[in-house]
Amino acid sequence: GTAGLYISILAILHIGAAYVPVDADDPEERARLVFGEARVAAVLSGADTVTVAGPAPGNGDGPGPGPGSERRGADSDSAQRAATQHRTAERRPPLPDDDAWVIFTSGSTGTPKGVAVQHRSAAAFVDAEARIFLADEPLGPQDRVLAGLSVAFDASCEEMWLAWRHGACLVPAPRALVRTGTDLGPWLINHGITAVSTVPTLAALWPAESLESVRLLIFGGEACPPELAERLAVPGREVWNTYGPTEATVVACAAPLGGAGPVRIGLPLDGWDLAVVDAEGLPVGEGGIGELIIGGVGLARYLDADKDREKYAPMPAFGWDRAYRSGDLVRYEPAGLIFMGRADEQVKLGGRRIELGEIDSALQSLPHVAGAAAAVRTTAAGNQILVGYLAAADADLDLVAARGLLTASLPAPLIPLLTVVESLPTKTSGKVDRHALPWPLTGTGAAEADAAPLNLPEDAAWVADQWAAVLGSQVTSLDADFFAYGGGSLSAAQLVSALRVRYPTITVADIYATPRIGALIDTARLSLPEGLAPGPVPVRTVRPTTLKSQIFQTLMGIPL
Repeated sequence: GTAGLYISILAILHIGAAYVPVDADDPEERARLVFGEARVAAVLSGADTVTVAGPAPGNGDGPGPGPGSERRGADSDSAQRAATQHRTAERRPPLPDDDAWVIFTSGSTGTPKGVAVQHRSAAAFVDAEARIFLADEPLGPQDRVLAGLSVAFDASCEEMWLAWRHGACLVPAPRALVRTGTDLGPWLINHGITAVSTVPTLAALWPAESLESVRLLIFGGEACPPELAERLAVPGREVWNTYGPTEATVVACAAPLGGAGPVRIGLPLDGWDLAVVDAEGLPVGEGGIGELIIGGVGLARYLDADKDREKYAPMPAFGWDRAYRSGDLVRYEPAGLIFMGRADEQVKLGGRRIELGEIDSALQSLPHVAGAAAAVRTTAAGNQILVGYLAAADADLDLVAARGLLTASLPAPLIPLLTVVESLPTKTSGKVDRHALPWPLTGTGAAEADAAPLNLPEDAAWVADQWAAVLGSQVTSLDADFFAYGGGSLSAAQLVSALRVRYPTITVADIYATPRIGALIDTARLSLPEGLAPGPVPVRTVRPTTLKSQIFQTLMGIPL
């Protein structure tokens, strides 16, 4: 993000409007869907640029969002019209029941779901966290908080308000740097960052010394491996594990890390109510496992009224008029809840919640596809990737073309590695059995025509082995593309970490610039000073995720 982005968010909240973030990397089709569903009145898209999309709800009967006319400069016609409307409109500060933001999450039907959070819930969230984090030495003007997450991801609200609630400095990190993983470490040191909210997958890539000045470290968005908690919970630093769906305003419960015992998601924030119920909706006993139900001040709402009634139904057993069924399974223990997995087929990939149904829908709409299903798989290196399994309707199925179509309709993190299967395994219910889908893959079927056969010298074969360990697919062609094989920003960072054992100056930017394995091998060779051979082959080239971490990741049903 940029300073202008965060100033815009504050300005929108100040005038009583709600902000609706869309990631700059999302395709236009998704942006239009979001703007239409949220009835966006105007779009801020860079310095001094406003696109007027139509009157906001309650301010007129216009058509709502759609392609608007872009205007620049304070003297533009649109700016003058907006100023006139503002002078004639009722002036009042935002009220507790007004919406503060609308964030879209992955939808099981293939359509993203808009979730609106009111100022009342937002304020309760900010104040509740202020009461538990660094209670003895609260954050203040001397602190610097990392802003590294996309504002389209609700965890970004935690980053922003950790700073703003305490008068601390919010420091936006360049997106390209965040994607590098390991290379973000020096940036954290140079910018004096003292508070970080992030996903465990990203934090695991940072050298421990890069967090020496960090006195508050908050994990969320996905299961936290015990080893990571043990490594980073050191004297002088508070480390917390948090849990919360977008539908309950960012965080519903939290637990401090660093002591003995399992990694917990903890106890509810002030104002939030939690219950663990069995299949009949009755409370489970101590040690029992059930679905987590959330009530209290943090409840948001769906823009879709029917979906809202379905997911925020009353819970008579607790006397709650409105409650959110999370779909998450937890173990009830008085010391704090323990996350056990998903009750449905929703997963988390790199901290981003994904409905596999949304991916299924996109895959099934591809031409020449008879059936399709998505699943999350874990590679030998512990990296989790999204895989799309396609059953071909005919011989004309082209995986390269299929990926191109998906790129035009899905955000980058939701584009899976594509592979062709003869048929999709099913359960007795007739539903696709995702656990029976083949893994690891012997090849994606995406190799381009005239692909060069693999007969590599030792140094090139070693690079290919690191690639295969990270992505979980054997390299069958020097034309294999890292991103077509399911690679993303975090897996790129993990591959760079492995390659630097022998090629210490290789960067994530090199993978983005030369995504094909043959070109990457050349880049690795050229990164060495002339006449210098690559370093010796280490005993272990890619460190697999430990068994305890694999268990936690598997419980997530999975992952930036």
